[in-house]
Amino acid sequence: MIAKHVYIVGIGGIGLSAFAQLLKAQGAEVSGSDRSDSPTTELLRSKGIDVFVGHDASNIPSGTELLVYSDAVPTHNPERAHAHDLNIPQMSYFEALGLAANQKKVIAVSGAHGKTTTTAMLIDVLEDAGLDPMGVVGSLRSKTKTNFREGKGEYFIVEADEYLRHFLNFNPTILVITNIDADHLDYYRDLADIQSAFKALVKKVPAHGVIVCNAQDEKVKPVIEGAVARIVDYAQYMSEPFSLKVLPFNKVNAAAALAASVAAGVAKEKAVETLSTFTGTWRRFEYKGTTKAGAVVYDDYGHHPTEINATLQSAKEYFPGKRIIVAFHPHLFSRTKKLFQEFVEAFDAADRVLIAPIFAAREAVDPTISHTMLAEALQQRGKDAVALGSLAAVTEEILQAKEGDVFITMGAGDIYKAGEAALK
Repeated sequence: MIAKHVYIVGIGGIGLSAFAQLLKAQGAEVSGSDRSDSPTTELLRSKGIDVFVGHDASNIPSGTELLVYSDAVPTHNPERAHAHDLNIPQMSYFEALGLAANQKKVIAVSGAHGKTTTTAMLIDVLEDAGLDPMGVVGSLRSKTKTNFREGKGEYFIVEADEYLRHFLNFNPTILVITNIDADHLDYYRDLADIQSAFKALVKKVPAHGVIVCNAQDEKVKPVIEGAVARIVDYAQYMSEPFSLKVLPFNKVNAAAALAASVAAGVAKEKAVETLSTFTGTWRRFEYKGTTKAGAVVYDDYGHHPTEINATLQSAKEYFPGKRIIVAFHPHLFSRTKKLFQEFVEAFDAADRVLIAPIFAAREAVDPTISHTMLAEALQQRGKDAVALGSLAAVTEEILQAKEGDVFITMGAGDIYKAGEAALK
């Protein structure tokens, strides 16, 4: 236990809500705040964790020994400022999670795409194999509807994010690199800078450890050069007889999860059996429902061009002959601007594209880029594309979809609410 009395600012975040449950499971007194209620804050309250809506200095209980904060929470936040005045130590989420995780053997799942699904798959496999892992995943596992697994076994399975080099807080015994791509360019200079961070993580894996990756990937090769740990190429598992219940592109994630599971001591046949029952996670091509008009609605967290393209191509294959409509909520001005052409090319498999206003998240508004510019560029590419003014407009578009249409809300913001509103 890193502290007995912990206050969390941004407790409703998908990562911090899992961390709050971890602390609670270890016997700590935990409370926190977020700017609004959400499925994760409801989950926390159901587990006896106090959650305040809104940030106020008076929320911090007396006796608080540690304040843990989200990346999105600035130092001038009233709760962080009050903690500073009271000399209460503060840690970022990943600093605190690293301290907790490193008390066990860490299986860290890293990569630009597929981290969440691969992490959830691994937790399922080791759980079914009786290894009783502890796990934190950046979504809600479909089989448990939670993002944290309390386990007494030797392994801690964690989704390891490369943003701000967060994953360097972990000391992995088994490291999974699903892939490497140019992302988080509001922080990293370029792909080479991203690769330097992955290389630093690779160096942390000891000689008795294992690195699972696609060893032939040109973006991965320079990262694993000089590694002292054993390299396991997950490509060798791609031919295994998976009978997946998720979109076809997840076979790559399943192969990576299988390779890591075998490295952790699970029998290959047992792991394949579990992976064939995996039904996904919250916001990863998640089926939301069918409208009164008969259109099926899915939601997906994809927010990078590579992810968008992979999901839409798989959806086209999964629903042959159906009209694919996607409402995309761009995440970050910087990402939209720096990967603009890649975004324009990512929607080729969609029949109709609706672009919602950019979700700023941690950034200030950048007037040199907009969702309207993206829609216009898609139109010039020959796509049926429209810029919408709000998420409410997305809801109206869903209600206008026809029987047989497949409507996908997509993005790392809160666009999933548009689908939920339409289905109500």
